[in-house]
Amino acid sequence: MPEPIPPSRPFHATVSRRGFIALGAGLVAAPHVLAQGAYPQRPVRMIVPNAPGSSVDTIGRVYGAELGRILGQAVVLDNRVGAAGAIGVELARQAVTDGYTMLIGSSSAIAVAPLLQTALKYQPLADFDYVALVAQLPNVLVCNPSLPVNSLRELIAYTATKGGNSRMASAGVGSSSHLAGLALQSAGNFKSLHVPYKGGAQGVASVVSGETDWVLTPAPAAMGLVSSKRLRLLGHSMPPTAKPLGSTPSLGSELPGFEFSGWIGLMVPRGVSASVQGALAKATDSALQSPEVLKAFDSNGAVPGTLRGEAFRKYVARDIEVNRKVVAMGGIKAE
Repeated sequence: MPEPIPPSRPFHATVSRRGFIALGAGLVAAPHVLAQGAYPQRPVRMIVPNAPGSSVDTIGRVYGAELGRILGQAVVLDNRVGAAGAIGVELARQAVTDGYTMLIGSSSAIAVAPLLQTALKYQPLADFDYVALVAQLPNVLVCNPSLPVNSLRELIAYTATKGGNSRMASAGVGSSSHLAGLALQSAGNFKSLHVPYKGGAQGVASVVSGETDWVLTPAPAAMGLVSSKRLRLLGHSMPPTAKPLGSTPSLGSELPGFEFSGWIGLMVPRGVSASVQGALAKATDSALQSPEVLKAFDSNGAVPGTLRGEAFRKYVARDIEVNRKVVAMGGIKAE
């Protein structure tokens, strides 16, 4: 699937963005495919600043398994949860720069958390090297199946009948789903009550139960529930030309210019050698061509990334500025 990487755009038109746990049943072992003496010579730790089962973990786990196979060493996932991803990112920042600790960065932890948490010590663009954009994660607009709506336009009309008392779930104040929902309401000129939860899974579950009405959340967090008809899928947040979910319409086809997708990418603490970063980028290129990875990405609506190095860094820099504007628009205060 082609990946749209838009140039910097005016905010009003487009918003762009979302102990060790071994992969599978144990460490991912594989035949060595690199030359003897080449990096890596022992298992590699991949810090995931999100809980197991989250969108970032789901995609990171699939990617990490294939990366380990290609590198010929175990890639061990280390889920470090808390502070909207900041705990895991800070741990990665402090890691030894020998290439044996990597970070699966996400739009939430890298492009949002630093805008809202004044106590954070890490500076995303200064403290890390950007190896590879692994995937763009479209947000999906889903609602409780009992709602009499089948499209974004019908949801907007439904919220009008509720006088602003329809309920939007999110993973918490300042989370990517919160910002995505604010951006959608601004673009569509409608209002819903914000109901924050302590994590994406809880927010999505509230829509399933009917405690809330809708959420705009990363696709991997919702597509299984869509398949089981416990959620109704109304649209995705990538441009109309993108088809991450087959015939599912883009929200931008009903609100021209709207886009608000997340991302995950491979990062390392600043100072890791260029040769190691090159080996990781090359292995990523191979991993993202694997049929198993492509199948898993497709079922979760994830679009394989093509940006590497400085191009990835510039993409993140743009994303930070876009999120800064959404935070200001929503009047969200840093704490």
